[in-house]
Amino acid sequence: MSFQDFLDQQKARKSTPDMQLAKSLVKMSDVHIEVIKRLDITETSASTIMTTYYEALREIVEAIAAKHGYKVYSHEAFTHFLKELGENSIADKFDRFRKIRNNINYYGKQIDKASAEVNTKDIEKIILALKPKFLNDIK
Repeated sequence: MSFQDFLDQQKARKSTPDMQLAKSLVKMSDVHIEVIKRLDITETSASTIMTTYYEALREIVEAIAAKHGYKVYSHEAFTHFLKELGENSIADKFDRFRKIRNNINYYGKQIDKASAEVNTKDIEKIILALKPKFLNDIK
């Protein structure tokens, strides 16, 4: 699949760039990260923290899409949007995190503390890589 397939299926659409939306999404992502960084990852909190980190990452990717003039209605489409931007490694990781989040949210699967620790650090690194590259002019 390609991002164009998601456009064709109306799971994403081209629109005008929306810098206000991008700015709001970056702010929400920052808030999510700020709040969850205060929490200790335990066996009990691991799944909740993981899904919130994923949400923060998704908000950054959605902000990039909004800046490029896309409205995306499918989390899976974000994977292909990232690939279109040439971010293949990040896209693959995003998709892996999406599947973890889906297993937690839709199938009640828990994630263990060690996995959450590794994944959340990876998400932080991805956010730190994406923001200056694609959202540096968002103030």
